[in-house]
Amino acid sequence: VAMPTLTAMIAAAVIGAWLGAGVVSRWSRPRIQRGMGVALLAAASVMLMTQLGLVPLGGEALGLSPARLAVAAAANFALGALMTLGIGLYAPCMILVYLMGMDPKAAFPIMMGSCAFLMPVASVRFIRERRYDLPAAVGLGLGGLPAVLVAAFLVRALPLGAVRWLVIAVVVYTAAALLRTAARERRAAALATAAPVPGPEATA
Repeated sequence: VAMPTLTAMIAAAVIGAWLGAGVVSRWSRPRIQRGMGVALLAAASVMLMTQLGLVPLGGEALGLSPARLAVAAAANFALGALMTLGIGLYAPCMILVYLMGMDPKAAFPIMMGSCAFLMPVASVRFIRERRYDLPAAVGLGLGGLPAVLVAAFLVRALPLGAVRWLVIAVVVYTAAALLRTAARERRAAALATAAPVPGPEATA
């Protein structure tokens, strides 16, 4: 990949994640649930497009012209911001690279570099705002270590197409659960706000 293209797209994702983390870390729980639900549905749509072969195959370019690079960097900025809602960057970034007419092999350094640099940067803001659950973070981090081995020796032996459909189903289910929970909490909050306040006669 041409270094200007790689550097600009990684930097855009990092800046997007930094700014996105500053916004998301101040959101209420229902708002985060709604945001994650919508973003997960968008991610499922991208995965479905990939699974159905609706994604362009890309071209042969390893670098972008200034105009195309500006568009790609802006899109990667948005993808970096969405990462702070827990939405993966790999698949959308790969599609972005294809749409820009780049060689599919160029997607790997761009998307892997973007994630590698943006995750610690975004984490700093969540830690500084104390908007994270330490036991959950430690548990997920430690659980990911054996999960890599399971994926290396077990998941890769499974039919890839079936695994992709399973992932899409899980993502859609999770999105629906988040949106349903957010709607339920919103209704409960609305009912609590609308409840009449007892007057002096009621408390006497």
